Amino acid sequence: MELRELRIEYRQDPVGLDVNRPRFSWKLVSAERNVLQTAYHIVVTTAGKTVWDTGKRESDASVFIEYEGMELTAHSLYHVHVEAWDNKGNHASVEGCFETGLLKGTNFTANWITHDFPDEETACPVFFKEFQVEKGIEKVRVYATALGVYEIKINGEKVGDTFFAPGWTNYNKRLQYQTYQADGLLQAENKIEMTVGNGWYKGILGFTCTPNHYGDRVAALAEIHVTYTDGTAEIIKTDDSWKVTTGSIRSSEIYMGETIDSTFTDAKVKDVVPGSFDKERLIAQENEPVRITERIPAKQLITTPKGEKVIDFGQNLTGFVKVKVRGEAGQTIIIRHAETLDKDGNFYPDTLRQAISVDTFICNGEEQTFLPHFTFHGFRYISIEGLDEINLENVIACVLHTDMEPTGTFISSNPLVNQLQSNIQWSQRGNFLDIPTDCPQRDERLGWTGDAQVFAGTAAFNYNVAPFFMKWLRDLASEQTEQFGVPHVVPNILGDQDGAAAWSDAAVIIPWVIYETYGDIRALEEQYESMKGWIDYITARCGSNGLWQTGFQYGDWLALDKEESADRTGATDVYLVANAYYAYSTNLVSKAATILNKQEDIEKYSKLYRSIKKAFNEEYTTATGRMVSETQTACVLALHFDLAEEPHRERIMTSLETNISRHKNHLSTGFVGTPYLCHALTENNRHDLAGTIFLKEDYPSWLYAVKKGATTIWERWNSILPNGDFDTSGMNSLNHYAYGSIGEWMYRKLAGIQQLEPGYKKMFIKPQFIKGITSVAATYQSVYGEIKTAWSCQNKRINVEVEIPANTTAILYLPEKEEPIELGSGRYQYEYETTTVLETGRFSIDSTLKEILDEPLAVQLLNQHAPGLTEHPMIEFAYNLSVSEVLAQAPESGDLFKSVIDALNNAGKK
Repeated sequence: MELRELRIEYRQDPVGLDVNRPRFSWKLVSAERNVLQTAYHIVVTTAGKTVWDTGKRESDASVFIEYEGMELTAHSLYHVHVEAWDNKGNHASVEGCFETGLLKGTNFTANWITHDFPDEETACPVFFKEFQVEKGIEKVRVYATALGVYEIKINGEKVGDTFFAPGWTNYNKRLQYQTYQADGLLQAENKIEMTVGNGWYKGILGFTCTPNHYGDRVAALAEIHVTYTDGTAEIIKTDDSWKVTTGSIRSSEIYMGETIDSTFTDAKVKDVVPGSFDKERLIAQENEPVRITERIPAKQLITTPKGEKVIDFGQNLTGFVKVKVRGEAGQTIIIRHAETLDKDGNFYPDTLRQAISVDTFICNGEEQTFLPHFTFHGFRYISIEGLDEINLENVIACVLHTDMEPTGTFISSNPLVNQLQSNIQWSQRGNFLDIPTDCPQRDERLGWTGDAQVFAGTAAFNYNVAPFFMKWLRDLASEQTEQFGVPHVVPNILGDQDGAAAWSDAAVIIPWVIYETYGDIRALEEQYESMKGWIDYITARCGSNGLWQTGFQYGDWLALDKEESADRTGATDVYLVANAYYAYSTNLVSKAATILNKQEDIEKYSKLYRSIKKAFNEEYTTATGRMVSETQTACVLALHFDLAEEPHRERIMTSLETNISRHKNHLSTGFVGTPYLCHALTENNRHDLAGTIFLKEDYPSWLYAVKKGATTIWERWNSILPNGDFDTSGMNSLNHYAYGSIGEWMYRKLAGIQQLEPGYKKMFIKPQFIKGITSVAATYQSVYGEIKTAWSCQNKRINVEVEIPANTTAILYLPEKEEPIELGSGRYQYEYETTTVLETGRFSIDSTLKEILDEPLAVQLLNQHAPGLTEHPMIEFAYNLSVSEVLAQAPESGDLFKSVIDALNNAGKK
């Protein structure tokens, strides 16, 4: 047995931690089976002094053990030693450390500084100071933040490897500062420079592309703490001794791009101007920063029919381009960005709307490497102007996003499904850039709550998103008000709007996802008032029937069951959607109250949930179980949110199946129905139908976009039309992750990985087959360790492999076996015979009736079991209908047609 990956607040050896009661987690790794931890011992020391010693504690707890020692002190290094014992008589230990930051913003002794450049000046200010060091240096730490986005250089070398610090928060309440290790950068003579771009603070943002959402002048705050080898220390800090100038970054905007003029020399040096910003609002960096996580070489140089020089990187991504060039002095290189080419092969930047997304580099005559500092783009293609000869080796796409730890993998026998998984992950990477944006390319890039909420479950399989979401949820809570509820975007630059269902429900659903995924009770503790506040907001707006039926709602946004010319809310009654979420979120708050032992709230919200559910059924379901809206989404919400009364579930399920059949086994759902559609089918014994919908390759479907060459998830099911034209609605992002929420079903239902207890302390492994996929292999790195499942069903053999991490247990349901198997940790393999064939045959329920009746065997079987059916005078009118459409009108014939299809496919194999 080994101990590995000692984490302090999700991170290994964090620097700049400002959590007063940090929590410790570790993983037990063992080749033995049924391993459980029996005891642990934690010792925390600083400067050789023990500040916490738990003693040996008999416990199986190995995640989120909360520090209970002496009060932590600012900018101090703490060493952590953990040892643990298991039930096999083994003992192991692991070491780690953490370094505190300033612990609170008011511990900054530096002063805010700004400039008095004229308003029309677009160049980024460069704040700088020169200083000397005359002693031997032991350690250097830089604590810094800005109103804007900043980059620090010491003696010309960038400090750290991050971008877009301090990140985007609700500046009215919260502003992050960062801690940098700057050891080895100081010399005898030193110059520190802090360049600040407009960023989210005063940059151009929103649908109207207006600036100054938080302020009209950027500012900087920084301290360089130098610890000398003789034990003394010094702080170099921003104050009135600093100067300010401008440099080569002549303009920089997130939407518009950046201009770098390396010939610029006309810089004027000025005194800084005192700035002001409440230091009480300052907090340490809460999530992983944005970094370049991958560098993608140029794949192809294209000359378009219009004569444009275009480079294809082969992947739609978020970031910018790094260009190595030796140009003439004054030579201008212009790089434009686009997600796609049009159907004629020309550069197509129209999905960007008003976001210009142009980077301009002006050469100085030497060999240079250009890359932007304070802008990012969503693109697969770039158009280059100003270079006569383009060497692809000199052009690199730099992928930028919050540097989340990958946690999940999913591979199947179906290449299209594997590409879909890749598209989901790339859309997550492209849109998890400090906040969960809706899209990375156009004049928006906002933290839409609805998109984040529906995708959170999938996101947590692919990457460790706990620190990322917790930082954003704190901003959500800070933006929330009793009058307006939870904003539609966080941070909120759209102004006061009444909260809306499914969007504002992010306040409840995402903390619950974090708790269930990671077992992090603190997520519920921190967000509990916000969760309650959202439910109370709705309750205060309910009518006498106890339901929320007022105000604007997004409904089933962008659903396909309603003409878009009317609006984009879909055909499902928008208040049905609102009250389904009202019930669902209220139930989650009731569960959270139970976990947190909030006795009064347990009773209050449990009772409220029951009353909402009762009122929902009275309003939206008839006495015989017919729903007011018999759309796919309405049925799915009633079933998946467990709102349908037991006697009515069967009829609602039949309505859902009928609706799907009438859409030729295609979905018609939007942002609300899509995440739950396949879940609802699988959970109600129609996993086969979920698989049919999932593997559709024509419009509308997940694989339609894959077949059209998508490398990320689209905003619309038909962002690119079958003929190659584009949707012209003005809302046509090709990197929009909401429909990627199918990923959670892939992990949970196809791979079969589900938690029974928070954090997967106990798990439920139940792989389920679908026709068209003969094997699946998936991994998930839980807080306890890696979970693996793999199955294949080929050549009349089923093979299942499972790996359960130490200190956890599982219940395994093998495919086609009745009895569950209880497992402890370890690796397990099962192989047995089957008659199941998962390879797709020539015929299916999507075949037309004529295609079936053209086969003599089919006619023979149908006449044998339903004499006279094929001679019926009306049957020719159904020739062009699919079998599924026929069955929507005559469901009693379902078993007959399925047996005929099986017989035809089996006959074709002989």
